[in-house]
Amino acid sequence: MKISRSRRSSAEVYTASLNDIMFFLLLFFLIISTMVNPSVVKVLLPRASSSEPSMAQDNVNLTITQDHKYYVNNREVSFQEIEPILSEQAQKLGGEFTVFLRADNSLTIQSVIDVIDIGNRLKIKMVLSTKKFDTN
Repeated sequence: MKISRSRRSSAEVYTASLNDIMFFLLLFFLIISTMVNPSVVKVLLPRASSSEPSMAQDNVNLTITQDHKYYVNNREVSFQEIEPILSEQAQKLGGEFTVFLRADNSLTIQSVIDVIDIGNRLKIKMVLSTKKFDTN
């Protein structure tokens, strides 16, 4: 008695919809990555070995670029406008906020001190942002 199998079944994986899924995942990650930092002013921060991330709730970002352009929360302002803007923020937030000073590492120290002096006059807490420097 001979038993023969008339059909051999083979396993197949249908990947026709895999292209659509990969396209939508790629599109999703591209959109999300632009929303994380939509308009950040690019500066090369100075490096420090003890740099730690800050968790302040109310903060203002003040950026000084290499060509002496000033940005308060990604809005370009002149040097003369910095003090009125910061004093307005101090009144609005009740004086309990931190200014994160992001200065390009190629600037002279006097450019940074001029901005810190504004914060001292207004009695505002200012923190100089740096990039973590690995000593290894």
